[in-house]
Amino acid sequence: MIAKLQCVVLDCADVVELSRFYQSLLGGLVNQPDPRWSLGEDWATLHTDGGLVLAFQRTEDHRPLRWPDPARPQQFHLDLGVEDLERAQEDVLDQGAMLLDGGDGERSWRVFADPAGHPFCLVQD
Repeated sequence: MIAKLQCVVLDCADVVELSRFYQSLLGGLVNQPDPRWSLGEDWATLHTDGGLVLAFQRTEDHRPLRWPDPARPQQFHLDLGVEDLERAQEDVLDQGAMLLDGGDGERSWRVFADPAGHPFCLVQD
């Protein structure tokens, strides 16, 4: 095992609206303080009672998917917590991932694509 799932991140136009929607379905607390994420107008979280964390990321020109239409596919990414970011990067690259954004050397996360092109982030625990 290389990492543990921290949260599932959904892109959207309005992070508060979507976090409240999922809160009405799943219960839990919107924007519970958590040192792993900075909350703000572009980012919100929902900590469910079952331990699942959903995060909501505002995108400038969000275009909702049209099902089933490959021109407007599903939009999300996974945040995977790791103890050692350098070692985890090496491991996921060995498994076939591609580095999309290595950051500036100061951030605690990096963006990758899985072999099918889906994005995910490794985040330093």
